[in-house]
Amino acid sequence: MEPTVIVAIIVVVFVLIVLVKSVLVIPQAQSAVIERLGRFRTVAEPGLNFLVPFFDRVRARIDLREQVVSFPPQPVITQDNLTVSIDTVVYFQVTDSRAAVYEISNYIVAVEQLTTTTLRNVVGGMSLEETLTSRDSINSQLRGVLDAETGRWGIRVARVELKAIDPPPSIQDSMEKQMRADREKRAIILNAEGQREAAIKTAEGQKQAQILAAEGQKQATIMAAEADRQSRILKAQGERAARYLQAQGQAKAIEKVVAAVKASKPTPEVLAYQYLQTLPTMAQGDANKVWMIPTDFSKALEGFARQLGARGDDGVFRYEPPTDTAPAADPAADEEEVASWFDTSTDPRVAEAVRAAEEVARKEVESPLATPATPATAAPNPAAPAVTRGAEEPRQVTSGPTPTPLADPDITRPVRNPLAPPQQP
Repeated sequence: MEPTVIVAIIVVVFVLIVLVKSVLVIPQAQSAVIERLGRFRTVAEPGLNFLVPFFDRVRARIDLREQVVSFPPQPVITQDNLTVSIDTVVYFQVTDSRAAVYEISNYIVAVEQLTTTTLRNVVGGMSLEETLTSRDSINSQLRGVLDAETGRWGIRVARVELKAIDPPPSIQDSMEKQMRADREKRAIILNAEGQREAAIKTAEGQKQAQILAAEGQKQATIMAAEADRQSRILKAQGERAARYLQAQGQAKAIEKVVAAVKASKPTPEVLAYQYLQTLPTMAQGDANKVWMIPTDFSKALEGFARQLGARGDDGVFRYEPPTDTAPAADPAADEEEVASWFDTSTDPRVAEAVRAAEEVARKEVESPLATPATPATAAPNPAAPAVTRGAEEPRQVTSGPTPTPLADPDITRPVRNPLAPPQQP
């Protein structure tokens, strides 16, 4: 190979080396500290940068993104002389590449040591319970101290977190026992509260049931009393009407007997004969052992005959009808007075009371868990006054048509038949 070719190759290689060393490409979110002949020259920004070959060199490349560094557990003594192990996580970002390179030799180690010392100062003034429950306060204090100290290093601390706080095993065992006791205590309290609420609800339900049962028994007693009263009233009215009809029949029978006796004009002999026929009937019965016949029987008959008749030509007393007869009573005079005795229609007030009681019995009863806030008292029944009214007012009954007389043509006074239908006007 000729010397000229060798020189040409050397020149080309040299030119390529110079070109490579003259161009510097920095990626995004990074920067580079450039030194010239050992002194700081500039900070290369992301993009294309030109250097002087063999004079400029890159001292360090700095990552400008936010970095996360987790430090190993650090033993820390609390105010109550308990050693706890605390893991920390620091979020920081390099804001000044020149200060991060020339102000501190290793900013990550510096942040770690500064975090450890600050953490011991902060936790040393707290008890174990405060340390476990005051993580936000510890994080805020650590961030404030670290941000103030690392600002001159070109570092901004964004956030400090306590990843774990581990007390000694003996303390953990005691804490677990305490938490277990607290949980059991809360469970017992909740169980007691549940039983108390259940007992209250049960008592309220029983109270409502007893109130409703008493209300139903009250309504039933009122209805039974009303029914018994009406039954007694109707029974008494029926007995009164029956006695009235019986008395009318007996009166008519007596009138017929008296009329027949007067029409037959009996003599003392006939009366004595009838009297003797009556004696066996009077002597019948288990209690009649001895029967005494009065000795003055003939004189009694004679006096009875003198009262009923007058002596005739043959000396016999015979019945003489009186010349002035009293006017017969009008049979329809007392019909209007006793007409209401045979009225079998239902009292409208009783029907209204029965209807109101049935409506109350069909009314749906509300449950005690829906409206827990209202007092447990039974609602007043608007129909109750109709059932529990006081003394019964006299019932006004309109007399019906003229009663139908019985079919006996010999009875001059008509008797009303309660079973017969009313006559049409």
